[in-house]
Amino acid sequence: MKETGSISIHTENIFPIIKKFLYSDHEIFLRELVSNAVDATQKLQSLARQGEFTGELGELKVRVTVDKEARKITISDRGLGMTAEEIKKYINQIAFSGATEFVEKYKETDANAKDQIIGQFGLGFYSAFMVAKEVEIWSKSYKEGSATAHWVCDGSTEFSLDEPTGEHEKAERGTDVVLHVADDSDEFLDETRLRGILTKYCKFLPVTIEFEGEVINNTDPIWTKQPSELSDEDYKKFYHELYPLSLDEPLFWIHLNVDYPFNLTGILYFPKVKDELQLQRNKIQLYSRQVFITDEVKDVVPEFLMLLHGVIDSPDIPLNVSRSFLQADAAVKKINTYITKKVADKLSSLFKQDRAGYEEKWGDIGMFVKYGMLSDEKFYDKAKDFALLQNTDEKLFTINEYTEHVQTNQKDKNDTTVVLYTNDAEAQHGYVAAAKERGYDVLLFDQVLDPHFVGQLEQKVEKTSFKRVDAAPVSHLIEKDETTESVLSEDEQTKLSDTFKTAIANDAMHVKVTALSPQDAPVLITQNEFMRRMKDMQRTGGGGGMQMFGAFPDSFDVTVNANHPLVQKILADGGEKLAKQAFDLALLAQGMLKGEALTQFVKRSTELL
Repeated sequence: MKETGSISIHTENIFPIIKKFLYSDHEIFLRELVSNAVDATQKLQSLARQGEFTGELGELKVRVTVDKEARKITISDRGLGMTAEEIKKYINQIAFSGATEFVEKYKETDANAKDQIIGQFGLGFYSAFMVAKEVEIWSKSYKEGSATAHWVCDGSTEFSLDEPTGEHEKAERGTDVVLHVADDSDEFLDETRLRGILTKYCKFLPVTIEFEGEVINNTDPIWTKQPSELSDEDYKKFYHELYPLSLDEPLFWIHLNVDYPFNLTGILYFPKVKDELQLQRNKIQLYSRQVFITDEVKDVVPEFLMLLHGVIDSPDIPLNVSRSFLQADAAVKKINTYITKKVADKLSSLFKQDRAGYEEKWGDIGMFVKYGMLSDEKFYDKAKDFALLQNTDEKLFTINEYTEHVQTNQKDKNDTTVVLYTNDAEAQHGYVAAAKERGYDVLLFDQVLDPHFVGQLEQKVEKTSFKRVDAAPVSHLIEKDETTESVLSEDEQTKLSDTFKTAIANDAMHVKVTALSPQDAPVLITQNEFMRRMKDMQRTGGGGGMQMFGAFPDSFDVTVNANHPLVQKILADGGEKLAKQAFDLALLAQGMLKGEALTQFVKRSTELL
């Protein structure tokens, strides 16, 4: 007997959700319908384990087919199927979740049931109407003697439900969902488009998914296994399964596996991190019970860990009603904290167990570790023991090791350890060489984050200051109680200063005559350490107050060495031309002499020879 009626919409459960606006992306319909088919299959397996189903399970596949001419997409399963009464209960009452009821019924007798059931809202089926003008369900329950149930709806609240016989009767248990594709959804009749959607969302579903005769999923991804079952090759192979276009091997990985206080599995890979901060094309993928949800995981994973690649799977991550977006809550924060701790523990373990191997990888992971230290206070507390500093001799030290290494020779008159560094060892070679001649050590901070990292270290490491090696004449970098007397009188120093100011004729260059060693350069160009560092930080993404420093014009100190023979010759001869030449030499040493000024310098050099 054919029945007609109206679908009961439980607004107290779904609020004012209209099917056309439930999902932001229409392609989600295929994920939802295939997930439902997988649910039905796993429910039957659960019943078999309980002994409630004693028949033959047979081949449990979900099949997706498309008939472009007939404008039909069909999703078929051999799961437990539905009777007409069950269709009225689970389909006609929107937001009554069959999965939820099933889990409640069997949670005590089948511990696997909860983790294996995907649906939680009872809304996924209705995503079909985003692309279909009419949807049919042909279903036959696993229960003995069940009749075929046939349900039809055009997307309104009206439906028809009957139990066909004869040639229209369904031959075997399970469900076929048939979508009659709407005129404005032609794209979903294209095989390539459908295969892409299935590969994106269903690649790791736990039941075989077959599309036009081809299996598109891996039902047993390695994150569902125990680490003891896996080899390094298994992890590498899976990495390339996730990112088939990646040419690099991962450096190492972390296998996540926790069931309390939340359920979380996954694998995070450490890629080679380049010396640049850009979004990686290979993002971390978030799954819920092996269904792909999103690769936008900023709430689950701390920002600095977004440089990692891999998979996270958790049924405890709260999603919005369309399972498309995360909803931040306490559980998400706990997962976020847990992942940070696991990453820190992994790095610490690698450092302690194989320091030589860790040092070999430092060039690839240093950026990541520094980013973490700058972003997360708790990560800094752990990472300070395995973060490495590299000097210009390519030796690596922990932060504590380095401060101990230099404190004997690099303490100033206030008992503060002065750490010298260069951000360009080649361009600042002369300054580095001068510092090393004095027995000083020089660190290399030439990565994009280093201006911020230097500032952080200066705040964290007690009684330590950091100076770029070209921030002052070498004898003034580390101030001692020693003083150097000038061979010039005050009048001579004033005259010398005026000569250089006239020769330079640049308000951004602040000339000062200072008594240095005769072995030091005749003219040095330096920039105030604080201002230069603030401007560097602003250029590399410093926020807030850094912007004001970026707006300031560049300003440099020109130190004229009163005790250098060349400077004394300039004073004696009153030679502005020679003063300009000495100044240009200092510019050249800083890589600041370019264009017309460089051409004039070369021409003047020829004349002076």
